[in-house]
Amino acid sequence: MSDAKAPAATVHPRRKIQLVDFLLSFRWIIVIFFVLPFSFLYYFSIYLGDLKSEKKSYKQRQMEHDENVKEVVKRLEQRNAEKDGLVCTARPPWVVVGMRNVDYKRARHFEVDLSKFRNILDIDTERMVAKVEPLVNMGQMSRVAIPMNLSLAVLAELDDLTVGGLINGFGVEGSSHIFGLFSDTVVALEVVLADGKVVRATKDNEYSDLFYAIPWSQGTLGLLVSAEIKLIPVDQYVKLTYKPVRGNLKELAQAYADSFAPKDGDQDNPSKVPEMVEGMIYGPTEGVMMTGMYASRNEAKRRGNVINNYGWWFKPWFYQHAQTALKRGEFVEYIPTRDYYHRHTRSLYWEGKLILPFGDQFWFRFLLGWLMPPKIALLKATQSEAIRNYYHDHHVIQDLLVPLYKVGDCLEWVHREMEVYPIWLCPHRIYKLPVRPMIYPEPGFEKHKRQGDTEYAQMYTDIGVYYVPGAVLRGEPFDGSEKCRQLELWLIENHGFQAQYAVTELTEKNFWRMFDNSLYEQCRRKYKAIGTFMSVYYKSKKGRKTEKEVQEAEQEKAEQETPEADEPAN
Repeated sequence: MSDAKAPAATVHPRRKIQLVDFLLSFRWIIVIFFVLPFSFLYYFSIYLGDLKSEKKSYKQRQMEHDENVKEVVKRLEQRNAEKDGLVCTARPPWVVVGMRNVDYKRARHFEVDLSKFRNILDIDTERMVAKVEPLVNMGQMSRVAIPMNLSLAVLAELDDLTVGGLINGFGVEGSSHIFGLFSDTVVALEVVLADGKVVRATKDNEYSDLFYAIPWSQGTLGLLVSAEIKLIPVDQYVKLTYKPVRGNLKELAQAYADSFAPKDGDQDNPSKVPEMVEGMIYGPTEGVMMTGMYASRNEAKRRGNVINNYGWWFKPWFYQHAQTALKRGEFVEYIPTRDYYHRHTRSLYWEGKLILPFGDQFWFRFLLGWLMPPKIALLKATQSEAIRNYYHDHHVIQDLLVPLYKVGDCLEWVHREMEVYPIWLCPHRIYKLPVRPMIYPEPGFEKHKRQGDTEYAQMYTDIGVYYVPGAVLRGEPFDGSEKCRQLELWLIENHGFQAQYAVTELTEKNFWRMFDNSLYEQCRRKYKAIGTFMSVYYKSKKGRKTEKEVQEAEQEKAEQETPEADEPAN
């Protein structure tokens, strides 16, 4: 049984109201009259640029790509290691999709412009591989591939997420219980190393160590300039089943596992495992589990079937639509595949409710829903330092990667310490690899034969915790930094991982307790990234990074270098 309990009916001290509380209550004015219009203009200009690129032949795009790579190499050759700072991309800090402040760019740094790298270079239907540049985003990719009845094997839900961010960081989607994380679907990486050398890394060539080390490295081993990614065939619709579940948190976690993981261990049997999986926990006693299968247009249009053209701007936000299953019971509908992929974009999961409290109302959706979503970069650009720090202290945005069998324990911890709802659940594999990258399955997991596991991969779940904690909603004190530290320690103790786009309180020691640094540091030395690129810890670390702090950390790494470290990995 779950030990989760409803909040005790005790009197708590009230949190002192600050000026920033007042400013936030009227932030919707800036969003309506500035952020949304400029977001629309930005998206439209990018769309026109994408259409212009798509009119070019793949051969022409590849030629332009090769020229742009030469410019990157030339730029790196201009760097004076003794005078210039560490290498960073030229993207402004507020452009990055994530909650970190990107304060590492406040220190002196040497900029390399990668803004031209946003083209789809090739769709190879024979190899079933897409070759793309790092700034290609998910909306662009689905717009091109789905009309061909193709898709990336893992296509993250938000339109704005880029290939580079999903490879250098992490990406997960409803098909990850089959294909793993976004980086697990990569076939090859084209990388410009610190010395300007351009290499193509695959899992079985001479740069295989680099291939496995780049995911989660946050661009600190080299500059990614293109990637070849696995494609899969898809149909025009997704047949989606919404199943309400009730019980305590442990029972909800078990119902979630049962929705996609056969108890007989036959995890690779397509007749027993759905192609899409997602769960949403709406409170400590109820949730909705969704499973999907691709379906043809003919099947979707059969008499009696319900088609939900979810792409229309006036449609209810997806998480609220799914929540109706708690009242109406289990139901099935057919959603156009591209609409399904981007179902959380318009509302930014449920964060849109905080940005525009009335954004989910019919009148707003009908009149202005076509302007949604606000571009995250513009939301960040219009934040003051005070508002940004307020969000860090009174708001939670974390993706927690935990073993499937520990999902119930994690849900109870989040309920007890944070009380944030809704909660997103998305299963994914972590593969047993010939090397140990930054994230890896529990040693010996295959011996336990737990639900969802196979001999070659352990089933994990991304637990998305996004919203305002219950204490803050009630006007009670909440120490966001301390709760974040406690959460990180729980993850370390339970072989979990924290997405690096989020705010972290990890010390360097605890960062490397959570993640494995052996392959990463080996590649840092072998490919001469030390002294050229900032280490992943300092890039992820919360707070301002002074030039002195960063350089001292790099110097310490350089002094630890040994002759053996330069030898190739076995």
